[in-house]
Amino acid sequence: MRIWTLENRFKGIRKKENLTQEQFAIKLNVTRQAVSNWENNKNLPDIGMLILISDVFDISLDQLIKGDDHMNNMTEKVIKDGSETRRQRYNMVCLVIGAFFLLIGIIMLVIKGLSVEYIDSNGFLHENFFLIPLGFLSILCGLISFTTAGIRTLIHKIRDE
Repeated sequence: MRIWTLENRFKGIRKKENLTQEQFAIKLNVTRQAVSNWENNKNLPDIGMLILISDVFDISLDQLIKGDDHMNNMTEKVIKDGSETRRQRYNMVCLVIGAFFLLIGIIMLVIKGLSVEYIDSNGFLHENFFLIPLGFLSILCGLISFTTAGIRTLIHKIRDE
């Protein structure tokens, strides 16, 4: 098997299989632009995509990542891209959860504000006071979730500089 450099590794696999970038992309369920970026060393696929490429084209991960007998910086880039993807996924989950809690908290406070308290014929007060602390607690949880994502992003940016 031929030794592929970082710049032409994916192009070599594609040419060996006699595929266009479009056909290669369809086999991997990605865009043609993604394949072009891999072949031009603009970015790299994440580890899940490398495993898929390895399976689809029957190439060992060692051969795909390291080449024949020399190590290059592709492994470092794959690891960095994988951790970046995990970090972005974590931040997205934090933001979605935070938005959910904020929305629920606001809804609870609005419901409390629009509800009517009354005393029934037996003398019992009907009031949904519990919505106030639950609403504020939900808003606090949402803000904590947003803050967590923001702090992690700041720490990551500071560490990269």
